[in-house]
Amino acid sequence: MNRVPKPEWLRVKAHSTKGYEFVEEILEKLHLNTVCEEAACPNRGECFGRKTATFMILGNVCTRGCTFCNVTKGTPQSVDKGEPLHVAKAVKALGLKHTVITSVTRDDLSDGGAGHFAAVVEAIRKETPKVAIEVLIPDFQGDAQALEKVVASRPQIINHNVETIPELYAEVRPQANYKRSVELLRRVKQMDPSIYTKSGIMVGLGEGAEEVIHVLSDLRQAGCDFLTIGQYLAPSAKHHPVVEYVHPQQFEQYREKAYAMGFSYVASAPLVRSSYLAEEALKSL
Repeated sequence: MNRVPKPEWLRVKAHSTKGYEFVEEILEKLHLNTVCEEAACPNRGECFGRKTATFMILGNVCTRGCTFCNVTKGTPQSVDKGEPLHVAKAVKALGLKHTVITSVTRDDLSDGGAGHFAAVVEAIRKETPKVAIEVLIPDFQGDAQALEKVVASRPQIINHNVETIPELYAEVRPQANYKRSVELLRRVKQMDPSIYTKSGIMVGLGEGAEEVIHVLSDLRQAGCDFLTIGQYLAPSAKHHPVVEYVHPQQFEQYREKAYAMGFSYVASAPLVRSSYLAEEALKSL
């Protein structure tokens, strides 16, 4: 497939390196990973410049082979029992008011790493009780007991991305299941209605507008509160190709339709990512 030329509206602005160096120093000192770096996020310069980052726990090697993702695939490392405290110390050092914790998918662990997520939430609460905590979790292979561990730790937001339309799962997320992902969000609300749920979808992978609207409807019916929609950018030529660069006007149409469906907060623009300016969702309530 021929490469689609990148449009002008996708140019990333340069940002100050002062905060970037500070964040890098803390991450290195505490031996922490971020999805900002592992997934080659286009916004990491801006976010690090604002002295914020999305922490990626449970190592930096994923057990799944999604074709859109830049995170290393293979045999993961053993779980670092000291990681919860290290994350908590980083949150405190950065002075965060809202923190996002995500992970690689760990299908090799009996609970998918759910207990480790809960331990991280608990450690952050001990160090900085007033910080709003958002977790971006894998599907735990549909294990309700694993999900219950995360829900019981009571983060303010539980995020799980559906990523794309169900018709593209075989190509883009071959080891995932669309219905299972939507059901996870529904289960969170059943287990604890006070927790906000969030999900995200990428566009430009070959989906149609009506298919995107159908996904938004499924998410809303599952009780999803917050939504992010962003342009897919292929990390390399080996990854799933960019089929289309979606125009900003289309993102605005998605945003309007999502709000009309009843989502409480919607971020929809080419450079939006799941945890980009994540604190704005709670501020909007």
